Amino acid sequence: MFFKSKEGKEKILKLYNQKLNQLNIEYYEKLLETKFGATNIIITGETKQPPLLLIHGTGGCAPLILESFPDLSSKYCVYAIDVLAQPNKSGEQRLDMKSLDYGEWLLEVVIKLRLKDVTLVGFSFGGLISLKALEFSEIPIKEVFLIAPVYIVNGNPILGLMKMFLPLKKFIKTNNQNYIKKVMNVLFTEYDNFALQFMSNTFKYCNMDFSPLPVISKRNAQNIETPITIFAVQKDIMFPGRRMIKRARSIFPSLKEAVLLKQSKHVPNLKNFKIIESTIINVIR
Repeated sequence: MFFKSKEGKEKILKLYNQKLNQLNIEYYEKLLETKFGATNIIITGETKQPPLLLIHGTGGCAPLILESFPDLSSKYCVYAIDVLAQPNKSGEQRLDMKSLDYGEWLLEVVIKLRLKDVTLVGFSFGGLISLKALEFSEIPIKEVFLIAPVYIVNGNPILGLMKMFLPLKKFIKTNNQNYIKKVMNVLFTEYDNFALQFMSNTFKYCNMDFSPLPVISKRNAQNIETPITIFAVQKDIMFPGRRMIKRARSIFPSLKEAVLLKQSKHVPNLKNFKIIESTIINVIR
């Protein structure tokens, strides 16, 4: 199971609902049954507007990714997906990252929502899910925006071990806040108390997947025809921005644009999220 205890799950879902209420938006939640597990979706914006699927990263949830993109619903009907086996309201089934299961799951969600000409916006692990969806079937997908995505390049494993995973393991073992703050300082360009609280509870109460992350093959990347825009970040030790852009340009024939967010760590700050949001909105003007 993903959650270590009922108590832990209750604490995380309380924070989830707290953040959702703080967004002060009009929305409704929909729970879809898929063959991979129950999938919770927060829907905001007019349904007559073009559909956009917003996919968060590891240790995240739909309300947190919605907070980063407050204006997307002015031009899109936004479907913020709670990814399976993450600290949210979806099922606890963890899928195989090496297979196309995550892509098949996302396409099943798209089909059950009866959407077409979908824009995908995937942050971090949500980028892997978006690319897996393109590998599985591009038919209902119009365009893809990837932010610091998993699945294109990986960083130096020794650097990641020293700066992130050892402090993280120490935090899980001791619950000492100094260790989780070290991790947050590596991951986040800037963060608030809520982010610290949510991440602390996630690593304390959830069984996170620390297995090696796969990388898309050149052959599979070259088969993708859907327009892709990548926002890579310069100071990302897990998925280095310059290396990512270099490889993306060499393997994706459908790469529309590659932007390097300078002075940004893995999780961009609000200023950079605003730049990303403006780019996505301007596509349909």
